[in-house]
Amino acid sequence: MTPNPKTSGNGKVSFLAAWGSITQRGGSEAEALEFVKKLYEHVPVLDLGARGSTTTFVQKKIGDVHLAWENEAHLEVQEAGGEVEIVNPPISFLAEPPVTWVDANVKRKHTEAAAKAYLEFLYTDEGQAIIAKNFYRPINPAVRQRYSAEFPDIKLFPVTAIAKSWDDAYVKFFNDGGLFDTFYKPKR
Repeated sequence: MTPNPKTSGNGKVSFLAAWGSITQRGGSEAEALEFVKKLYEHVPVLDLGARGSTTTFVQKKIGDVHLAWENEAHLEVQEAGGEVEIVNPPISFLAEPPVTWVDANVKRKHTEAAAKAYLEFLYTDEGQAIIAKNFYRPINPAVRQRYSAEFPDIKLFPVTAIAKSWDDAYVKFFNDGGLFDTFYKPKR
């Protein structure tokens, strides 16, 4: 199971992880294409988003493997009461969702001080520990080490290892007529 990479951030990250798992270990783009083609042949349902894909896998029990955000995988294990397990790949995509504020909102609501304090707190040891306790991989190595059971060492590669930029990755893989469209045809 994995969500649709054309409609889901998790779907995009899962696709890029699969693609890069080949190219970042010395395989060619042709080999990566064959791998993702075979992978998506085995996906019985491409849900629109990560939550739908989780529901399909854990609650409806459709599929044998679920490609998911690391934090979602931990939550699935809890939700499934031991019926699923986490299998960590040796290599995966470095997903770095941005944290930011919207200037117009901050000005209108007069929340600059609170927003700045929150952003700064995220990178403290305490903030990183809260992040880890909620199954998000902390960027602080010392905190990550304390939670090493939840966050084993995985070689992570950035989007620039497989595309020039995020914009390039969208065009190359996910836009209408992109690489995904060349092989995936919805089941009717």
